[in-house]
Amino acid sequence: MDALALGPLLISLPRLYAFAVGLALLIASLLLLGLSKRAHARWFNPMLLFWLLGARLGHVATHSEAYQGAAMDILKLWQPGYSPVWGLVAALAWTAWYLRGQWLRFVTAASMLVAGTVLWLAIVAWAPLSDDLPIHQIPDITLATLEGESVNLRDLEDDRILVNLWATWCPPCLREMPLLEEVDTRDDVTVVIVNQGEDLLDASRYLDEQGLEFRYALLDPHQELTMLSQTPGLPTTMLFDSEGNTLEHHAGELSRSQLDAWLEDH
Repeated sequence: MDALALGPLLISLPRLYAFAVGLALLIASLLLLGLSKRAHARWFNPMLLFWLLGARLGHVATHSEAYQGAAMDILKLWQPGYSPVWGLVAALAWTAWYLRGQWLRFVTAASMLVAGTVLWLAIVAWAPLSDDLPIHQIPDITLATLEGESVNLRDLEDDRILVNLWATWCPPCLREMPLLEEVDTRDDVTVVIVNQGEDLLDASRYLDEQGLEFRYALLDPHQELTMLSQTPGLPTTMLFDSEGNTLEHHAGELSRSQLDAWLEDH
């Protein structure tokens, strides 16, 4: 699992790891750089901002095709999509400018930034708080469509099947709906949106009001899929191959570039 639940909120584990590394970097730099608290704050706070902006813009530049026709997605900073290498480059550039003429302090700060980035990447790869995939096969479960027809997930046939768990009270679920509808128009993937815990009126009213159409919009009033997938919260999206094997599993809002990468890699 790639997220933890805090009440109704989902916290991305990579971001939690980044916070921990950032805190360690703050403490280390306070102890080792020898700057006054005022000077340290003038370096550290903008450095974090430059890291975030550099990481985001670097990701957008290397995944520009995913943002063509959806430029506003660049500003959705809460979504996945950050390049640690470009973030490091931006942070080092700011550090070089701020500590210009202070060679020893620059080398110390740069070493800490590189070490922090490498540490974050190592922790993300290790993922100490995450579990193995909670579900390895598409569930053998029969659910009803909005029209009252029964559909068993294992009876669906396509190269890939994308199952999304959602609810109308979940803002991230609603934000990613247009993207899922767009993917559903492709011929090489079947999108299945499964409403969790709500009745027919709530789900159908929202889809009708937004003008959203899916080939498979199902109801799961007892949240069986939530329990089977052991998801910490909504939205949750799972990608399965034509044999029903789990390819990807993500708890939290999907970004366009992340979903594109899923479909390109599998």
